[in-house]
Amino acid sequence: MSPEPRPAPRIKAWRAVARCVGTSCVMLANRRVHLPKGQVGRMLRFADGSTARVYRETAVDRQPPGEPCVLVVSFRLRLVRGRAHGFFEAESILNTPLFVGFPGFVSKLWCAHDTFGAYRGLYEWDGPARAEDYAAALWRVLELVSVPGSISYKVLPGLHRDEVLADPARMPTTAEPDHSWWRLLSPA
Repeated sequence: MSPEPRPAPRIKAWRAVARCVGTSCVMLANRRVHLPKGQVGRMLRFADGSTARVYRETAVDRQPPGEPCVLVVSFRLRLVRGRAHGFFEAESILNTPLFVGFPGFVSKLWCAHDTFGAYRGLYEWDGPARAEDYAAALWRVLELVSVPGSISYKVLPGLHRDEVLADPARMPTTAEPDHSWWRLLSPA
């Protein structure tokens, strides 16, 4: 895995996204994609001082991950203000085929724009390298609609999403709080 998050080369990224969309269509047709409600409405606190509401969860039918990891992705949308955030939350379901078919996908919590205007995805993935490949490809999709310089991701190997939701202290800490946008804190 790369030490600094960065985008995949464009051709590689768009080929991966195209393969993902094909796989996603098959998964959707076979009803292997689900929208659980258990986490919807939950407020998450992050180490950068922001909070965000979970507005959707997506999960797929699959075996438990052999190499679990948590992936946190963050970005700020261009030109989305006020009521447009609600529209984005509603229409973002259409983005599902852009990620559920990537190898290793387990689940995603969709976080509404936080107190600083950033959206986050909190994923569980099977395999840190697969999570890294997905995030680097996703970057190319997000750069089309995001504020330049606002896209970032963090891969946290060895963790299950539900473990860190139950006990955020399982996530690593950092001495630089402004670089901890990805780290969950216990609810207030």
